[in-house]
Amino acid sequence: MTSPLRSIRSRLTIGALLVVAVALIAGSFAAVQVLRATLTDSVAASVRQDVDTISAQLERGPGRVDAIDDDVLVRLQDVGDDHGGERDEDDTAGPAPDQTNDDDARALPVVRDDRAQRIEVDGEPYLAVSEQTDRGTLTVARPLDGVEEAVSASAVLLAVAVPLVLGLVGLVMWVVATRALAPVERLRRQVDAIDAAGLDRRVDAARDDELGALARTMNRMLDRLEHSQITQRRFVSDASHELRSPLATIRQHAELAAAHPEASSLPALSRVVLDEGERMQELVEGLLLLARLDEGRDAPVAPTDVDDIALAEVQRLRGMGIAVDASGIGPGRVVGNAALLARAARNLADNAARHARERVSIRVVEQGERVLLQVEDDGTGIPVEQREHIFDRFVRLDEARARDAGGSGLGLAIVREIALAHGGEVTASDAPSGGALMTLALPRSAAA
Repeated sequence: MTSPLRSIRSRLTIGALLVVAVALIAGSFAAVQVLRATLTDSVAASVRQDVDTISAQLERGPGRVDAIDDDVLVRLQDVGDDHGGERDEDDTAGPAPDQTNDDDARALPVVRDDRAQRIEVDGEPYLAVSEQTDRGTLTVARPLDGVEEAVSASAVLLAVAVPLVLGLVGLVMWVVATRALAPVERLRRQVDAIDAAGLDRRVDAARDDELGALARTMNRMLDRLEHSQITQRRFVSDASHELRSPLATIRQHAELAAAHPEASSLPALSRVVLDEGERMQELVEGLLLLARLDEGRDAPVAPTDVDDIALAEVQRLRGMGIAVDASGIGPGRVVGNAALLARAARNLADNAARHARERVSIRVVEQGERVLLQVEDDGTGIPVEQREHIFDRFVRLDEARARDAGGSGLGLAIVREIALAHGGEVTASDAPSGGALMTLALPRSAAA
């Protein structure tokens, strides 16, 4: 069973929480800094306004400066005092508002006159601005207590709000992920309930989304598995029947010879055993070849001349007394397994010889990027509705059902598997002579 922390729902929730947490923490930090900078700029603007106001009052002549604010510190350092000392208040006519603490004012340092500077006076933060006047260096400072209090309050508020938002996001993500994955769990249970005996069952594919597409894909996979199972069962059934037939024939003749010696002879029994043994051997070899092709094992390949294979089949058929037209054999080279291609050509030639009336024609032609091996007979042909079916395993047409006329029903099936293994195809069509035309199309060798 999947660990709760390794489930998709948990990973989605944790991932969302991490992303939101990083975003909220970074956003909160940025918001606090922006708030601090905004409030500080506001205080700086007020300080500069105070400096301008006091400077204007000093330019009008001696006298006391009008009161500003209770918390504003003002200091005027005489321009003629090389040691930084101050004159008496009456001599300098310096600003000395009644509400200003003189001790704090005298503690004000002179700051650069081009920008506001943060300073501390008796441990309290201030923002000070200095300006050169005709009467000396004027320094004005405003406290930053309000700024610090506002920033602290905002930080505390965000410190409480961020965990609450993260908890809400986690809860929402957990609920949404649970609801989104519920169809996946239903689909898993449906698939888990399908076993080898119930491949005809299908999962619910009514949804018009990604899960519906997944369900339809799984249904197509189940279709292929069911078809494969049906084909395998039919193959095993047909193979067992085909193997049982020659064994039954041999046993029947052996029992007859044992029970009634006068009704049979040793040469007759030997002929039956040899014929049926040969048929059974051919069937077993065909089954083994199909099994190897089904497994998809890569056979060794090399440049192979299809015309040489075709000429070998012409000589073999002529040696059996069959008339063969080989005038259409031209050069054709492919990359493939020579033994498998020779087996395919032999099966096509044997099929044509079995159904031909008088003549078999074999041709090899190059057509674009393909090499065509065509085997034609002048028999009765193949009905259109059966031209694809004849390449199935253990399929024989009605006229070839008899044992003396028909093969095992694996010959053309082997040809098709060999063609597919080489990236080609085999088709059946009408021949100009009225019979059947079998065409094995293979990719042409690039070095041909």
